[in-house]
Amino acid sequence: MKFSIVFDNYKANEKLESFWGFSCVINDYFLFDTGSNGRALVRNIAKMGFDINEFKYLFISHPHWDHIGGIDSIVDVNRQMSLILPESLSKLYIRDLKTLSRETIVAGKEAQKLFGNFYTTGVMEPIGEQSLVIDGGEFSIVLTGCAHPGVVQIVQTAIDMLGKPVLYAIGGFHLMRSSANEITETINSLKNLGVEYVTPTHCTGDRAIEMFKDVYGENYIPGGVGRVIEF
Repeated sequence: MKFSIVFDNYKANEKLESFWGFSCVINDYFLFDTGSNGRALVRNIAKMGFDINEFKYLFISHPHWDHIGGIDSIVDVNRQMSLILPESLSKLYIRDLKTLSRETIVAGKEAQKLFGNFYTTGVMEPIGEQSLVIDGGEFSIVLTGCAHPGVVQIVQTAIDMLGKPVLYAIGGFHLMRSSANEITETINSLKNLGVEYVTPTHCTGDRAIEMFKDVYGENYIPGGVGRVIEF
């Protein structure tokens, strides 16, 4: 499984553009979220060697600007993708996107299999966010946009869905406004749930990222735009 971060407010490659938001390409053909700036996203994608026309799927985690800002720029290039959208997205926007894609799947509150080894947790409160769960055989991987429902709750949902441990969690963990005690509790809870590797980025916050790095040591995998992670 390969994760290529093409949009992030942290930088792993100085030649790429960095703004607030997050987007990641999975296995060269699956785009997760679209960051906040479509033009920058398109340029980053090209500089990292991807062809938007080769993308088959676009998964949107939630309707906040820093995750949907690049949708138009992507579908303007490729209108043959399957779009996996949360029901929390504007109904009018969903209606329009249906005319700009090969297929549109609108995820509700129930967890469901999407295709192959890809699953959605279903749309979770408080802001209607879905996360992506990838079945890795003996374990699973969780990819979050912002983890507004709580990264611990998301991981627990993934465990309950597939009945197997979550080995790796990657994405925004939304801890930038959390206290040190809250961050410690989150880290301990993830460890207790069996999460062995983490890539906390985007909205996780500088302090939380440093705390994850201290606790996870060699099993902390840094994020940032330009980072390519093979897991």
